[in-house]
Amino acid sequence: MTAGLWQSWVLPGIWITVQLLVYSAALAGVVAFAVGMARTHRSGLVRFLAGFYTEIFRGTSALILMFWLFFVLPPLLGWQLVPMWAAVLALGLSYGAYGAEIVRGALNSVAPAQREAGIALSLTPWQRMRLILLPQAVPEMIPPFCNLLIELLKGTALVSLLGVGDVSFAAYLVRLATQESAQVYTISLVIYFVLAFVLTRSMKVLERKTKRNVGIEPEPGVLGGMFAKRAEAKAAGSTVTGGVSK
Repeated sequence: MTAGLWQSWVLPGIWITVQLLVYSAALAGVVAFAVGMARTHRSGLVRFLAGFYTEIFRGTSALILMFWLFFVLPPLLGWQLVPMWAAVLALGLSYGAYGAEIVRGALNSVAPAQREAGIALSLTPWQRMRLILLPQAVPEMIPPFCNLLIELLKGTALVSLLGVGDVSFAAYLVRLATQESAQVYTISLVIYFVLAFVLTRSMKVLERKTKRNVGIEPEPGVLGGMFAKRAEAKAAGSTVTGGVSK
């Protein structure tokens, strides 16, 4: 791959993929928390509407929804969506439905005694949600949200079918120009892996921070756990040796 092709297509493609990920994740996050909290609402109608949304968008293809927003919606409304925003809407609404179930499950995992304590303190439902439930539920949401975010990153490749110049579309153009399929698509795989790895490490840091904020000591990583176990074993050995010597 020549430097000119890299600068003209691949680097801008990476930037477009990052923009798609950020915008879609922001929309999906808003949808996930709004619908997820609505799934735990006292009103049966609110729970029904939230559940209806979740089932609709979990049961439809993000690609077909993207095509529907771009090709079908404009004649109905009389205006055309830019391909970028049609993709953001489709991905955000679809992945937000999956995220809503994560939020609902995390909120329901909070001990009932915590809700009862909020009621005893005469807190409003919104105050109980903001001050008691969400701070305890958010650390439980982050690992599944990390997986969903990586799936969203990979889902951004669908936008190439609308002609949006993301990494996958740039790879397609470079392959046409150079006829080097192996090199081009190997580089594309590495780019997606690096982006996913950065996301994973960032979410790990966020998870540890949120757990410390609610008084939960985060689990050490693989290497940290190995060193901790060795230190505990050494300390236990020293205690046994000291007891024998006495």
